[in-house]
Amino acid sequence: MAFEYRADHLGSFLRPAVVKEARAAVQSGSMGAQQLKEIEDKAILEVLERQKTIGFNIFSDGEFRRSGFQNDFMDSVDGFVPTDRPVFRIWKGPGGDPEAQGTDNVVGAKLKQTRRLTGAQTSFLKANASGPVKMTVPSPNQFPALVFQPGVTDPFYATRTDLLNEITTILKGEVEALIGEGVEYIQVDAPRYSYFVDPKWRQVLQDNGQDPEDALDQFIAADNAILEGARRAGAVAAIHLCRGNNQSKWYAEGGYEPLAEKAFNQLNVDRFLLEYDTDRSGNFEPLRFVPKDKVVVLGLVSTKDATLESQDDLLRRIDEAAKYMPMENLSLSPQCGFASMAAGNIMTEDQQWRKMELVMETVQKAWS
Repeated sequence: MAFEYRADHLGSFLRPAVVKEARAAVQSGSMGAQQLKEIEDKAILEVLERQKTIGFNIFSDGEFRRSGFQNDFMDSVDGFVPTDRPVFRIWKGPGGDPEAQGTDNVVGAKLKQTRRLTGAQTSFLKANASGPVKMTVPSPNQFPALVFQPGVTDPFYATRTDLLNEITTILKGEVEALIGEGVEYIQVDAPRYSYFVDPKWRQVLQDNGQDPEDALDQFIAADNAILEGARRAGAVAAIHLCRGNNQSKWYAEGGYEPLAEKAFNQLNVDRFLLEYDTDRSGNFEPLRFVPKDKVVVLGLVSTKDATLESQDDLLRRIDEAAKYMPMENLSLSPQCGFASMAAGNIMTEDQQWRKMELVMETVQKAWS
């Protein structure tokens, strides 16, 4: 089944205005949760129909019930406390000068899961999709750098590794539940591997007392732990390596070469969804390390830039990638989600769907 989804996508789509407005109304207290659910249900049915009409054979709910790709974790687990510590990641992109992210919550108690991360999402999606469904979960590696604060977290988790192990256990349980529910495609979203391709973020690891190669081993072990059992007959386990995606901004750059040999061989997945929409992602040469039983999904269509790509350029780049691994082991997708965070990237829904159509049209031409 890993080879069946020639046209793929990352899972998140731009939230319709009615969904954003309803969520804001719930937060202000002027709308109840049940009314929000009904609005989300209707929007999800529409996004499922749109995927079917275009011709995709893997279905997502657009992540319409989420405020962000990682936020289900924080919404489902107690133990976070507010902090006024600035988050050190710097976003770059539209609007001129780089913009610092704001403040965030950090771990200030023992973590305790209070509910499933995706349980309320999966049942409706499975019941209404026209084919196999995709559910995404954040990599456990996403969190320690963001939510470990010395003096606040270490009374409960002495090191970032201790915190990572706890988070890994929680996410492993979530993936086991998805497997039990028969979800056909489980995708781990893993932006933090960008630490190993961008020199400035490798330096951050070193400044935190971590050897980058040891940290990469730890990252791989954590993702393999949560995906244990997800590679199975009739299903797909995948990982998406990202350089940041928030309102068309990004925070890292660099080609895959520094991690390629180790990560491509040791991560126990069927598919790698890789960003390749700009020069920030480097060239295709690192694909030479991908094992013959794994698929690479080329993220050639940008979700950050509303400009529609040239199909001739996409076909040329697919041919370039095929110099390093077999054509039958390649697929095509947008480079990231259209709305990793609920605010969404800077484009219209019409532009989003035209890009999805372009992915399908290009697949039909390249692999005909």
